[in-house]
Amino acid sequence: MNIKRFLILILPLIVLSGCIENEQSTTLKVFHAGSLSVPFEKYKELFEKTHKNINIENEPAGSVKCVRKIIDLKKRADVLAVADYTLIPKMMFPDYADWYVMFARNEIVLAYTNKSKYYKEINKDNWHKILEKEDVKFGFSNPNLDPCGYRTLMVLALASHYYKEPVFETLIEENTNIKIENNTIIVPKDIKVNTNKIVMRGKEVDLLAPLETGAYDYLFIYKSVAKQHGLNYVELPEDISLGSYDKEETYKKIKVHFLMNNKTIEGKPIIYGLTIPKNAPHKKEALEFVKFILEHPEVLKECYQQPITPAIGKGNVPEELKGLVKNG
Repeated sequence: MNIKRFLILILPLIVLSGCIENEQSTTLKVFHAGSLSVPFEKYKELFEKTHKNINIENEPAGSVKCVRKIIDLKKRADVLAVADYTLIPKMMFPDYADWYVMFARNEIVLAYTNKSKYYKEINKDNWHKILEKEDVKFGFSNPNLDPCGYRTLMVLALASHYYKEPVFETLIEENTNIKIENNTIIVPKDIKVNTNKIVMRGKEVDLLAPLETGAYDYLFIYKSVAKQHGLNYVELPEDISLGSYDKEETYKKIKVHFLMNNKTIEGKPIIYGLTIPKNAPHKKEALEFVKFILEHPEVLKECYQQPITPAIGKGNVPEELKGLVKNG
């Protein structure tokens, strides 16, 4: 058989082989907190290099919104990663999930740039006084959609106790329709803010660009995100940052009640949670991806986020993961 005839016969088989391989590839849909965008892009890149037939499609949003897309809009996700692990048992058990792992920590800081007013003066002792200045604007994410938003409210309520000054009342009650009664923050369904003082968006990472361009001055955000984007920031005292296990009893003093769904949550250290929803289309491949995340905590460290190693598992954790987690 001559070469030309051989190529004529073999080329269609090569093309067909490529088509079959493409048909067998799987796309995993990953819903994740906006604050996980940087590390999860790195996880995607590393995972796809070693898993040629699995593609990762990341879809960031506020963590509450991520959960609602699954339970209310009936969207299917293969993996869910949220900035507040308690959203999984509170909103998804038992119909949409029956296990989760706690895999990372964080804390709230007050970020700013060299365009921010009074940036040369602000520090861990006077930050609340700077925010109170008439010409200063600050931002936080929507507490109805994003844990960073309701955690910001907790931080400001804790600050009132810590500094023995009406920090929450001055910054929040006077500029929004959010109220506090007996250490319980009341969040209305439709939040209204004084836009001359406060900038609010659906998730915390949506607030980065306007901060960096000088549209407003200060942003309550996770420390990892501030560091990832090269922002200046004020580290808040442990009693109010929500970043210390040792201060759990202090954080519990503050609660947030959501009129939207009549649910109440109490303050606690910031811990991220991960699960595979019960209706995930590709559970086998999703388990491979979750296992990969837990096997590579160094990715989180490189993104300035503290991993929990081993991760802490709750509920009906799959057998494939049990060597990587401990029971909580």
